[in-house]
Amino acid sequence: MPSFKQKNFESKKGNKYKFQHPGVRIVSKINDSSKNKHGVVMEERLAEEMLKHVIVEPKMKIDDFETYKEYSEVINAAYAFISGEDEDGDKGDDQ
Repeated sequence: MPSFKQKNFESKKGNKYKFQHPGVRIVSKINDSSKNKHGVVMEERLAEEMLKHVIVEPKMKIDDFETYKEYSEVINAAYAFISGEDEDGDKGDDQ
């Protein structure tokens, strides 16, 4: 079984998270399951998938976030991580 890439991420508020790449097949499934019948990304579905498959520490649910700003920052950073959009100039530590 392959060892999946991990990344430590610290939010602007100073909270620490660990992301783990779930593999290409799961990323593809996340993309598919996060869209409605018209192909539009549904924020809540995407967030639930990020929290389930990508954000491994701490284990959280949407309701655990205190502010929308923190929630949005972390979910977007997790998605950028699995889609390869944060490879240059990222804020976290690659492992």
